[in-house]
Amino acid sequence: MTEAILLVGGKGTRLRPLTVHTPKPMVPAAGVPFLTHQLARARAAGVEHIVLATSYLAEVFEPYFGDGSALGLHIEYVTEEEPLGTGGAIRNVASRLRSGPDEPVLVFNGDILTGLDIGALVRTHETSGADVSLHLTQVSDPRAYGLVPTDGTGRVLAFLEKPQTPEEIVTDQINAGAYVFRRSVIDTIPAGRVVSVERETFPGLLEAGAHLQGMVDSTYWLDLGTPAAFVRGSADLVLGKAPSPAVPGRCGDRLVLPTARVAPDAKLEGGTVVGEGAFVAEGARVFGSTILPGAVIEPGAVVTDSLIGTRARVGERAVLTGAVIGDGAVVGARNELREGVRVWCDARIPAGAVRFSSDQ
Repeated sequence: MTEAILLVGGKGTRLRPLTVHTPKPMVPAAGVPFLTHQLARARAAGVEHIVLATSYLAEVFEPYFGDGSALGLHIEYVTEEEPLGTGGAIRNVASRLRSGPDEPVLVFNGDILTGLDIGALVRTHETSGADVSLHLTQVSDPRAYGLVPTDGTGRVLAFLEKPQTPEEIVTDQINAGAYVFRRSVIDTIPAGRVVSVERETFPGLLEAGAHLQGMVDSTYWLDLGTPAAFVRGSADLVLGKAPSPAVPGRCGDRLVLPTARVAPDAKLEGGTVVGEGAFVAEGARVFGSTILPGAVIEPGAVVTDSLIGTRARVGERAVLTGAVIGDGAVVGARNELREGVRVWCDARIPAGAVRFSSDQ
């Protein structure tokens, strides 16, 4: 298995305002665009040729990654004029594949951070003789996911969308977003229209008698679709909980990139990242957060589990917990922002304007 398709066309609406100017796979996680971690792990597993299926803000990928040679890869780019869904995107890039009809092609989603043993998934595919093999992971609460029950040999029995009652929860195994396709199966996906592999392609193959194999791998797995999950994923990369050969530094409590400045008495913990050109001032405390390039954390500010956008500013003694601050936004001094708040790009919050506690 030497080639792969990486689906990076989504708009990342759940991550806004992070994705207003930047496609989700290009938002920095542990100091580099998240996509870099996926590409590096694919290369480490033996992949040499990757086709990026792009759509939203497609023009930003190639200037950054070029032909992929810096990562030891050959990267090609295919852009959808209109979003085609997961299956449609896979079919749309089929002409760029080089594999023979019976050879394996790795396909993975651009918003999943995982420690999946890619080689093991490919070996499972080859030894089982499957048409498609799926990475499955086990979750404690599967209600938000599609369930994938399997028999004793790992052969997929059904695809069950988001169960609503306890009786419908027949397994804790879910589709984890990485697949190995027999090359010829990709050509059977309808071309030129929206197709979902989860709702159309996989159930259709199962109904037609195809062999779909599941491999349960319950190592690290996180869907980075929400701001809270993205911040957590970045911190886990820095802490070494999530594996990646692309983290630009040693794993530990903090990752401070070149040209960033941190005051001697500022405290950085919990997998915090300080991006290039950013500044964390004296007395500031930052825990488990991502400070993007050029952002400023002023004296005495406390930032926890938050993401501070490019060139954004957090004022003196402001307290942020679980917040997302868009690019260029300014949070004035002494504001108090709590879980779930999103401050849009270039917004301005005056000093002391928002609080959840008294002013004493």
